[in-house]
Amino acid sequence: MDQVEIEKLIKPLSASDGAGVKLKRSIGTHLIDYLDPFLMLDEFGSDNKDDYIGGFPAHPHRGIETVTYMLNGKFAHEDSTGAKGIMSPGDVQWMKTGSGIIHSEMPAMTEGKLHGFQLWINMPAKLKMNKPEYIYINSSEVNIHKDEDKKINVIAGKFGDAEGPVIGHNIEPIYFDVEIQKNKTFNFDLPLTHNSLIYLINGEINVGEKSHEKVNNSTLIILSKGKKLKISSLTKAKFLLISGKPIGEPIARGGPFVMNTKAEVLQAVKDYHNGTFVK
Repeated sequence: MDQVEIEKLIKPLSASDGAGVKLKRSIGTHLIDYLDPFLMLDEFGSDNKDDYIGGFPAHPHRGIETVTYMLNGKFAHEDSTGAKGIMSPGDVQWMKTGSGIIHSEMPAMTEGKLHGFQLWINMPAKLKMNKPEYIYINSSEVNIHKDEDKKINVIAGKFGDAEGPVIGHNIEPIYFDVEIQKNKTFNFDLPLTHNSLIYLINGEINVGEKSHEKVNNSTLIILSKGKKLKISSLTKAKFLLISGKPIGEPIARGGPFVMNTKAEVLQAVKDYHNGTFVK
């Protein structure tokens, strides 16, 4: 179990959400429903404004955390906690929806390239009805490790002396944005307790020591449990490394609500429709 290898390769499915925003969904489909504690992973991005201009108008969430990471473009956020702001490249929005939040995410641009990711993280039962919490991480707060071979934006976890701003979290997350030069190697020790994945954004890489099929451009790589992660770049490449400790509780989904039982999901729907959703 020491060497981390590829467990499964998944090509994202084309989808749309919000008011018709086109995206690539890699977790939260029939190919992989979830990877505890991760419930959904979307890549959104286009040079065509018609693919994103509708944005994500006001909608509710309960029982999850949403992590939005911007690479290009700008998004305006506003929610029922009173939080609002403009996301710019390199910024992170880490929202703990808890008992309930209503928010909107709309493009703050009318042309140009929009590119980013949204990750849904499950919350344990003991935290699902907590007061919502909105954490905004400006790009200047994201520590960077840089050497001749690679550049790593550390959103959560630690690489070398660079530690991410997200600390003290129940799933002990690791979230790296890695850019690596051609024919170089990225090595990292993963916790044996965690479930881990790579999302290859562009380029071509090899993972582990075993031979595997070609891996390039917009591919979800589910990793085996192990400690020693080795990634070799066949071209210049960019990928996300995401890892977290499983929660191990029953999951009941109902659109934007993720609880432990169907009854709790139905209660969330009832609360939303009768105006008692936001505490």
